Amino acid sequence: MRVGIRLPPCRPVDEVAEAARRAEELGFDDVWMPDSQTLWRDAFTALACAALRTERVRLGTAVTNLVTRHPSVVAAAARTVAELAPGRFVLGIGVGNSSVGPVGLRSSTTAELRAGVTGLRDTMPGIPIHVAASGPRNLALGGELGDGVILLAGASTARVQDALDIVGGHGAPPEVTVSAFCQVTDDLERDAPALKPVCAAMAQKGGGPALAAAGIEVRVPSQVPGVRPDLLHAEDWEHAVEVCSAWVSDADAVRFADEFCLYGTVEQIADRMAGLERLGVTGVLLQHVGSYTLPHELMESLGKVLA
Repeated sequence: MRVGIRLPPCRPVDEVAEAARRAEELGFDDVWMPDSQTLWRDAFTALACAALRTERVRLGTAVTNLVTRHPSVVAAAARTVAELAPGRFVLGIGVGNSSVGPVGLRSSTTAELRAGVTGLRDTMPGIPIHVAASGPRNLALGGELGDGVILLAGASTARVQDALDIVGGHGAPPEVTVSAFCQVTDDLERDAPALKPVCAAMAQKGGGPALAAAGIEVRVPSQVPGVRPDLLHAEDWEHAVEVCSAWVSDADAVRFADEFCLYGTVEQIADRMAGLERLGVTGVLLQHVGSYTLPHELMESLGKVLA
């Protein structure tokens, strides 16, 4: 199984590139960078800098979009990074979310995503395209057209299996990567409450039925005043945790960490990843809580798994 780490380009690109170099040194297989122009520095620029600092690790967007970036612009940026990192760049594409909403645009429809992926095939041959998805229509699209699929359903065994069934029904792609929040801890009761905004964001974005199936009954308003720019990317995370405590209890957070995330000791995380691999997952994309720091602690802790 490939083990990847999410590096938001939230710091000067030299620092982000150095974090990518350290991830490679620790044994990570992939470094993924999110693309959201209102939150962070330019993802493709940061990836280009990372390409010059690394030799082995695979680099990818997780994910860019075809709304704020025209497909022709995405293709040019992707070809540039791929030139700097021959054979080790992946273009991850999704519907937009945090890139499009803050600038008053709407996310791509499945039809628009299909047209964009099809067009990119013609303009950047040889560069793998991985489709990020959580809902059935985009999962099916990823299975049909993608070289890989990035599952945005967390690490819940039931959810992952459901997603794999949809993807596999359209000719399973070579790679299936599970994106999940991760923390090395021996005390879930202490550390899980920090996940309350993540759990609330999932409920807010249509994940209520999946949460309910796991025994978590959460109802969150469509708009939460005072949390900027949104629950998943809150600038003041402690405040977001406090606000979300109105809907997500400490017990809910522990259940969410246990069911949807990779939280636990190094050994427990390794066991969970092995379980995902048995389902047919080929990689994990691990992310830490928070959008404005680099995951140095998580990387160093998981180096023990990768050694």
